[in-house]
Amino acid sequence: MKHTLTIFTALLLAPLATLHAAPAQKPNIIFIVADDMGNADTGFQGCTDIATPHLDALAKSGVRCTSGYVSHPFCSPTRAGLMTGRYQQRFGHENNPLFNRDDTVAGLPLTETALPKLLRDAGYATGWIGKWHLGAAECFHPLKRGFIDAFGFLGGGHQYFADKLTKPDDEYFTPLERNGAQQAATGGYLTSMFGDEAVAFVERHAREPFFLYLAFNCPHGPLQAPEEYLRRVSGSITDKKRRVYAAMVIAQDDAVGVLMAKLAELHLEENTLVCFLSDNGGPTGYMSNGSSNGALRGGKFNVYEGGIRVPFVLRWKGTLPTGQNYDQPVISLDLTATALALAGGKPVKPLDGVNLIPHLRGEESGAPHEALYWRSGGGVLYAVRSGAMKLVRRKDGKLELYDLGADIGEQHDLAAAKPDELRKLEALRVKWDAELVPPLFPPLVHEPDGDGPIENLPPKLPGLR
Repeated sequence: MKHTLTIFTALLLAPLATLHAAPAQKPNIIFIVADDMGNADTGFQGCTDIATPHLDALAKSGVRCTSGYVSHPFCSPTRAGLMTGRYQQRFGHENNPLFNRDDTVAGLPLTETALPKLLRDAGYATGWIGKWHLGAAECFHPLKRGFIDAFGFLGGGHQYFADKLTKPDDEYFTPLERNGAQQAATGGYLTSMFGDEAVAFVERHAREPFFLYLAFNCPHGPLQAPEEYLRRVSGSITDKKRRVYAAMVIAQDDAVGVLMAKLAELHLEENTLVCFLSDNGGPTGYMSNGSSNGALRGGKFNVYEGGIRVPFVLRWKGTLPTGQNYDQPVISLDLTATALALAGGKPVKPLDGVNLIPHLRGEESGAPHEALYWRSGGGVLYAVRSGAMKLVRRKDGKLELYDLGADIGEQHDLAAAKPDELRKLEALRVKWDAELVPPLFPPLVHEPDGDGPIENLPPKLPGLR
């Protein structure tokens, strides 16, 4: 009788205990995006001449997606895809926007609901730090797209030394903005400043679920690094351009390190998903910034692997495996879908990305996507990957076919040898292309040579500092 009474009492008190129990906090989400970083320029990707211990530790404690892609081979369209979880060609964001504060067309279209707005609606504190490049007009401002904290610059490139930021209408010299107000020029190196700002954001919002979009402009040109970082590579790298590039990458690695240290200090590692990737592959040829894409063909501006395949890591301690490689093809759009799934956010339009967590945990087998797609220049260049096979449609209309499982460098065109595979992928491309719209705004200039698309070149970059 006594035992029965105890059980009955416990059942009566259970709802009361549930009422007073603290609700489980939704996981924090951090996107860290490098800019024009080569595929082979971190230790976890095999680099030997640039030390990236903090990024290597991130990869070692998480999952490295060895077939990780972005949705476009250059800056702004990739970011438009990341902020929406949708192929940016669906809404016309296929070129880099001109930096013009009066242009209300060249930017992430207002018809699209951005990820920070959806996460904010789901109860998240939302912060953007660094590079925006999704439109300079007021209607495109990060604060109008769902961010509550905003610090950085609106254009596509920037000087790195903050004492030079004194020209409001010169894209590379605009003053930094904090929550819409211009900041007075001060000393400091942008990459380090952005790392410190990220730490401050986490400290401010540690007691609530937060989303942080830490968008470095590093190592995008101009090639500029503080002396303290140049000294760290002065004896190991002889090529001047690569040496400055390496110093910039090391500064970025340190900035990531201070952020990761803060997460550990505040005991947030097991409740925070951290995602790291570059916005495209490293530029090659006359536009090279000293980066390396390793064995991959091509680089920024084209749809060979060197332009779209990037370092790609997810870490969520205690939830995702540690130190593992995931080899199925995934894309930056998946990070958006994953964030919304974790937050309980509701997308306004169908997403092209998928929630990666069940795949990375081994709860779902098979590839997350039947195929991944790329289009650049409004239809100048295309690529489709399905399984190990990849179709490339060049600007002259020629179709090429590569088996990435055997030929990651895309050196052996199998179009003639495997006509059935070629037709299958070409049919997928045609079907996908029919769902897209023309670009909303034009490219800045034409890039006529090589296998590059009609593309936007940045302004003439300042020399080394």
